[in-house]
Amino acid sequence: MVKVALLVRLQAKPGKENAVASFLENALDLANQETTTPVWFALCLGPSTFGIFDAFADEAGRAAHLAGPIAAALMANASDLLAEAPQIEHVDVLAAKLSH
Repeated sequence: MVKVALLVRLQAKPGKENAVASFLENALDLANQETTTPVWFALCLGPSTFGIFDAFADEAGRAAHLAGPIAAALMANASDLLAEAPQIEHVDVLAAKLSH
């Protein structure tokens, strides 16, 4: 059962919307390699607003993800792709339905 999560909001720089979308689509391969990340979504919230929602069984899984390759790649490309720093919220999961 997932108990903790991250909700990340990303605002693309003007003209970088497609690059942010591609970055997120390509990050799926990295997310699939993370054994402590059972839930990972890349989201388009609006024309230039994107997001990531991922959930974890515990704080150790969340910390591992934040120290992992997706976060590193995002921060390495943030100044080129994003209009502002990513807004990262640590949230608790109250209930979840996950199908196998």
